[in-house]
Amino acid sequence: MVEGLPPTGALARKLAGHHWEHRDFLTADVVDLLGQLVTDFRNANKHEDAPVQSYPKPVWRPEPVRKRRKKKAAREAAEARTGYLRIVALATPEHAEKG
Repeated sequence: MVEGLPPTGALARKLAGHHWEHRDFLTADVVDLLGQLVTDFRNANKHEDAPVQSYPKPVWRPEPVRKRRKKKAAREAAEARTGYLRIVALATPEHAEKG
């Protein structure tokens, strides 16, 4: 049943962690490239004494999900380990004395 869901639906947005679609990323790439081309054109046709113009900053994009998932997984693993150690200390008093 899940296989037939649209790639732009609510489930896909939840899994991706953002609402950007493929076309949004392509549009951001086009804007960045146009900015670079305009800058190259201006630098190629500038007066000899004029300073070189630097490239514009890239368009903002959502943070990759992998980084957020790694951080979340590490935090959950640390919380689970702390809870496990607390339970072991309660269940076995000799571990609490050593630890």
